[in-house]
Amino acid sequence: MSIVLPTRTPPRPVPGRWLWILGSFAVLAVLFERMGVGRGWIAWATGSDVEGGVGPWIGAAVIAALVVLNVLVINRLGRSAQVVVIWSELIVLLLAFFYSFDLSFAFIARKIGFLITQGVTTTLYISAISIVIASAIALVGAIAKLSPNGIAFGLASFYTSLFRGLPLLMQIYIIYLGLPQLGYVVGPVPAGIAALSLCYGAYMTEIFRAGIESIPRGQWEASEALGLKRTQIMRKIILPQAMRIIVPPTGNQFIAMLKDSSLVSVMGIWEIMYLARTQGQTEFRHIEMLITASMIYWLLSMVLEYGQARLERHFSRSLRR
Repeated sequence: MSIVLPTRTPPRPVPGRWLWILGSFAVLAVLFERMGVGRGWIAWATGSDVEGGVGPWIGAAVIAALVVLNVLVINRLGRSAQVVVIWSELIVLLLAFFYSFDLSFAFIARKIGFLITQGVTTTLYISAISIVIASAIALVGAIAKLSPNGIAFGLASFYTSLFRGLPLLMQIYIIYLGLPQLGYVVGPVPAGIAALSLCYGAYMTEIFRAGIESIPRGQWEASEALGLKRTQIMRKIILPQAMRIIVPPTGNQFIAMLKDSSLVSVMGIWEIMYLARTQGQTEFRHIEMLITASMIYWLLSMVLEYGQARLERHFSRSLRR
């Protein structure tokens, strides 16, 4: 007869998920207390400022608990719902941050119409023309950099090195103020378009070159075996395939150009940034106009991001056919 001795049940380990939750709560609580968020929350909740003691730590712990709880709740949602909730919460926080500046919304309401009708129109006009010219320059430059001809490669490599190496603002000044020294007077809008086109054409040249080079060499050889000319191969075989790689970074360049078009305001062009500065000076409401201009740039960028995604899907579907 065997005797079975009672075994001691080992302690149940704390799940890793709870360790992560407690660790996140502790880190956030310390971070919020050091940032003064806890003290600010206590002051807002009680209506009186709290210096020292456990008050700031209590406020930091409450906020940290709310953040962790918020993450846990969102984590139970589907992916689409998570994106919607995250965007909604961050927009609310951004608006609350702007609201803390004590903005004059009546002033914004009076000026935003002119800022959109004049500023946005001018900005889009300059950016659209510049991106078309820059794309044409980039295509020519990419073909030249891939050419076995040393002259073509030398010209293209010098162009990309120069215009990627100079600050865009410097290029604007050189074109607008330097060309008149040679007897060529250039208006502010053409000078801005020229500077943006040349600068971003240099960056996009490398994008186009990389996209074209990504197509396997066998595509060229098979096309030449069919008797196609080099221009036909490039137009009908290589470029349609390369566009799938070229479009995403080109879309990024268009968004960057849209924002960098604010630099042409130094020439007095009535685009978004220039109007935001001048209209804000009328009543010393600079922050209202700057925030409004920032939101307009952001909305325009989101529209371009949506268009970029649609183009990517279009080229992907066309290549699968």
